Amino acid sequence: MGQQSNTTPFFLGAKQKADLFVTTRELTCNLVARLSDADATLQSMPDASPAKWHLAHTTWFLETFVLRDFVVGYETFDPAYAYLFNSYYETEGDRHARARRGMLARPALADILAYRAHVDTAIMATRPALPDRAGDLIELGCHHEAQHQELLLTDILHAFAQNPMMPPVWPHPRDMPAPVPVPVEWIEGRRGMVEIGHAGGGFAFDCEGPRHGAFLSPHAIADRLVTNHEWQDFVDDGGYRRPELWLSDGWACMQANAVDMPLYWHADGTAFALDGLHARHPAAPVAHISFYEADAYARWAGARLPTEAEWESAAAVTDPLSGNQLDVAGPVRPRAAKGTGLRQMFGDVWQWTGSSFLPYPGFKTAGGAVGEYNGKFMSGQMVLRGASCATPRGSSRVTTRNFFPPHTRWQFAGLRLAKDL
Repeated sequence: MGQQSNTTPFFLGAKQKADLFVTTRELTCNLVARLSDADATLQSMPDASPAKWHLAHTTWFLETFVLRDFVVGYETFDPAYAYLFNSYYETEGDRHARARRGMLARPALADILAYRAHVDTAIMATRPALPDRAGDLIELGCHHEAQHQELLLTDILHAFAQNPMMPPVWPHPRDMPAPVPVPVEWIEGRRGMVEIGHAGGGFAFDCEGPRHGAFLSPHAIADRLVTNHEWQDFVDDGGYRRPELWLSDGWACMQANAVDMPLYWHADGTAFALDGLHARHPAAPVAHISFYEADAYARWAGARLPTEAEWESAAAVTDPLSGNQLDVAGPVRPRAAKGTGLRQMFGDVWQWTGSSFLPYPGFKTAGGAVGEYNGKFMSGQMVLRGASCATPRGSSRVTTRNFFPPHTRWQFAGLRLAKDL
C-alpha cells in the first residue's frame, strides 16, 4: 500500500503525533510478546517475512528517513542494519535478498528490540526540534508500521500453519459456531458520475488521490461478505474443477498448485487461525482466497466483483472505524455479520475488487526515496478495499487502496458480490 505525497500537509497536532507514535510502536511489540526468537525468525515462503524483520524494518524506516536525514550528528545504531532491513528502496543501496530473510538468525530478537528502543528514545528526545517535514515522515512511519503489523500477523499465521502440530499463536477460548447465514440482500448502488479518491483533510497515501470523477452504470452490491457456508457450496459443486468458471491465468495457477479450497481449510471441516485449529464457522466470511478464486466464485454465483469505484461509493456512508478490526494484541479471526443493511464494509477480511491497481488521473509519484513506496507497483496487482480483522483500527479509510498480485492467498482476503442491473 501507498505513500503520502510531498504536498500533503501534516494534520495532527503535536500531542496527537506523539500519541500515535507511542501507541503504534507499543502495539507492534505487544504483537510479538508471545513469540520466541525461533518463532520470530521463521520465514515460511518468499512472500512472507520473519516477525523479527518486520520489527527491524519499520525501525530502519524511521531511523533512516527521520533521524539520519534530520538530526545533525545522529549515529546509526548499527551500520549493517541498512543492508539487512531495507525492503525495496533502490536509492538506499543494496539489501539482503527478500527470500533469504529467514536465514538471519542474528541479530537476535532481543537485539532488534533494543534497536527499537534506541530509535524510539532518539525520536522522542529530538521531536520538539524537528521541522514539520520530519513530523510528516514520523506520521507516515506510523501508518507504514500499521501496514507491517498486519503483515506480521499474516506472515506468522502462515509460518505456524506449516507446523504439523498446528500450535496457536495465542490460545483463546473458542466462539460457538455461528448459524447458517441468511440469504444475501442486494442494495442498489449509485449511478452516473460520482467522486472518489482522497480529497485532503487528513492523512492518506498518495495512491488514494487525486479525487476525481468516475461513472457508475446501474448495479447492486451485496449487503454482506460471502461466507464459509456459501464457499463450501461452491466447492461441493465442483467449482475448483470447472475451467469455464476461471480466468485462464487463474485456472493455470490453481492447477499448478493443486488448490481445491481456501488456504488454511482442511477437508474435515476445520480451519487454522491465529488461535489454532477450529471448526469452520458457517456464517463467518471466507478468508485467505486469491483474486482468481474470488472471480471464479462470483461467476459461479451469477454475479461479479465490484469495481473499486462501486465499492467506495457504497462505503462512503460507513464509518471506517467500525467492524471487526485489530485493537489490541491477541487472536484475530473473521466473524459472522451482525445487524441489517450494508455490513462488513470494514473489518473481517479485505475485499477483492475487479479493478487493477493503476494510477488515478493526475497521480504523481512523490520525490525522493519514499516515492518508491507505491507508484512502481502499479502493474500486475489487483485492488482490495475495506480492512480486515488484522488491520489496526484507524489505519484504513474509505479511500484506502490495498493491493496484491492476483494469485496471493495468505492475506485476510475475501469477497463481496456485485451485479449489473
